[in-house]
Amino acid sequence: MALFSPPDLSSRFVSTATSLIAIATSVALLYFGRDFFITCIISALLAFILDPAVVLVMKLRIPRGVGTPLVIGFAFAGLYFGAALLWTQVATLSEDLPTYASRVNELVDKTNTKLDDLEKQAIALVVPRSLREQDKQIQEKPQEAMRARRKKAASNTVAHVPEPASVQEVTIRDEPKPIISKIYGYASSYFHVMIMASFVPFLVYFLLSWRDQIAKRFLGLFKGEERYVVERAWVGIGDSTRAYVIGNFFLWLFLSSASGIVFFFLGIPYWPLIGLVSATLSLVPYVGLPLSIVPPLLAALAIPNKFKIVFLVIICTAALHVVTMNFLYAKIVGRRVRLNPLAVTVALMFWGSIWGGIGLILAVPITAAAKAVCDNVESLNGYGRLLGD
Repeated sequence: MALFSPPDLSSRFVSTATSLIAIATSVALLYFGRDFFITCIISALLAFILDPAVVLVMKLRIPRGVGTPLVIGFAFAGLYFGAALLWTQVATLSEDLPTYASRVNELVDKTNTKLDDLEKQAIALVVPRSLREQDKQIQEKPQEAMRARRKKAASNTVAHVPEPASVQEVTIRDEPKPIISKIYGYASSYFHVMIMASFVPFLVYFLLSWRDQIAKRFLGLFKGEERYVVERAWVGIGDSTRAYVIGNFFLWLFLSSASGIVFFFLGIPYWPLIGLVSATLSLVPYVGLPLSIVPPLLAALAIPNKFKIVFLVIICTAALHVVTMNFLYAKIVGRRVRLNPLAVTVALMFWGSIWGGIGLILAVPITAAAKAVCDNVESLNGYGRLLGD
């Protein structure tokens, strides 16, 4: 007896084909509409982050409509001062960059010289002297033959008188473009990005000031048990994304401060900038440890005659990364997000392939939000367990 009758096979085929078409359409929509979706997701994440601050301001008997612009204003002011401080460090570093580059090149040349000496010593120990002399003679014979051919060619050379040019060569140079055209040509490639970024403050403001109305009207689309499920999923999305973003922010703040203090006592130049960059790279999944060591290592190599600091920088940076990502991360972020490593890796690959670098940043929050929905919808609980740790 057949397991499936012909109608069952056809219905399963149609269902599978429809699912594949829906998935392909969704991926294409995410790819071609990435500017729109990225803007909306970033705005929603910022709204989730700033919402507790707005609630805190409302406890002072300030209306949400008034507290929201105050919180957004303080947030942008903090970003501005942080960017200004970072810019001063980068501007100062750019002036000393040639000195650091020459110092690093000098160290690289010394290292190559030492490696060549070690290679010669190893060859001298392994290869017998007779074989080395024979190899040297074999290498010198082609050079002697080449010298003889050059002498013969030079003796047979006849003076060559160049013929007068029949056609006068004219060099055509492009006229310099006006500065406005250069600026427009550079900015036009980022024009759509700037346009979408200009919507972020307005979207954040409306999401925060109208949060209660939006939630009420959205839940009004559902009735009965469905409304309760959607409300739980809504709360789960907010909790998971907020835990991930705010948790990573506090980890980054702690790691930046601790790294900066350590680099200050070790005498690393531009320790605030180096600590910030090292902490940022340390949060990159899987490859954060080697990436976080690179900035302080390059800065330490530029210090003359202090190679002990290089080893201290590597040890201290690795220790801070291990403590932060293996202990603090599990308690602050991992307890709320609870995604398994395979799900995180696949999410990074998928969102990074369709959205690039910003997709790598948003991959974990999006996956955590999807898991929150699956955990609160009974028919999707299996997918939630598949994504969970």
